[in-house]
Amino acid sequence: MEKKNNVWAALPVLFGFFVMGFCDIVGISSDYAASAFGWSQTMAGLIPSVVFVWFFLLGVPVGLMMNRIGRKNTVLLSMLVTVIGMALPLIHYDSAMTLLAYALLGIGNAILQVSVNPLLQNVITDEKLLTSSLTAGQVVKAISSFVGPFIVLAAVNWLGGGDEGKWYLCFPLMGAITLVSGLWLLLTPIPREATVPDGSSSGIGKTLGLLGDKTILLLFFGIFFAVGTDVSTNFLSSKVMITRFDYSKEAAGMAPQVYFVCRTIGAFIGMFLMTKMSEVRYFRLNIVACLLFAVVLALVSHEWLDFICIGGIGFCCSCVFPIVYGLALKSRPDKGNEISGLMIMAVAGGTVSFLVGAANEQAGIMGGALVIALEIAYLTYCAFFVKKA
Repeated sequence: MEKKNNVWAALPVLFGFFVMGFCDIVGISSDYAASAFGWSQTMAGLIPSVVFVWFFLLGVPVGLMMNRIGRKNTVLLSMLVTVIGMALPLIHYDSAMTLLAYALLGIGNAILQVSVNPLLQNVITDEKLLTSSLTAGQVVKAISSFVGPFIVLAAVNWLGGGDEGKWYLCFPLMGAITLVSGLWLLLTPIPREATVPDGSSSGIGKTLGLLGDKTILLLFFGIFFAVGTDVSTNFLSSKVMITRFDYSKEAAGMAPQVYFVCRTIGAFIGMFLMTKMSEVRYFRLNIVACLLFAVVLALVSHEWLDFICIGGIGFCCSCVFPIVYGLALKSRPDKGNEISGLMIMAVAGGTVSFLVGAANEQAGIMGGALVIALEIAYLTYCAFFVKKA
């Protein structure tokens, strides 16, 4: 493999992170889907579960498949699956086809998240530049998450002529962007990594066996609930505004935007502050504040205070995923690939939003917010006991 950095080849890889952010569209789009099909809050909460369960099912197998077909081909496969899924509502639009589109979005995204980070190593070989490139990828993903509500609104107001029933046109919009991303990557020469010899990599059983290490297990569920908190807050934020303050679905889209802006700002600030203090200390300080924001969101119904709490959760949880992910890798550096697969499996924590939807339906916003608070309570436990595990 050529050892020279290839920044131009890195650009289509980084654009793949924009496609990765499409999973976050499930928050605002679930409001439109529930309205279109008459779904309950519990059913609406199933949408993120349909997307994120695939991370649990595919994380480790895709990693093993990537050893055989290569990183670039695996990323291209993810793009193909996503484009097919995003075209389905144009072929036939009903609740079943919509759920299938969400499922294929999740499958494609799961494959993408396993493969796109390692693919950067094929074009960026300098360790410092690689770290910066990975951070840049997360920034691109955060921008995509912020733009997501605008994609839905563009589908309604631009393609649908203001008809909320045409919200599903956001799928072909995302499909078109994914197609451009895939073609750009396909046409970009990227050297393939060294092939992993048959029998030299761990199998699924050995990889799952790492969960017998109590530190790895603690951090696995740390990733699970970090993603769960992220997806659940995104999912619930617009519903807080609709239920408590009678916002329209369009106006309520401002809530997830506040969340993603604060999450992006938190990631930038955290990147610098963690050069001044230990990652574990930063984790502890932020997660305690995050727990307070979640409890206030559950108990207090005040328009601007709720916005502050939604943004506060995004800010304080912005660095939890990379901190926990890094701690897991450092705990067993000899098993980096296997641990990476396990951590991607834990992204299935996004399925917790189903419980948030059910709690919201049974006990109102307070119930949904308390589920989020319980997720953060585990992260608080993780922050203070990770070195003792």
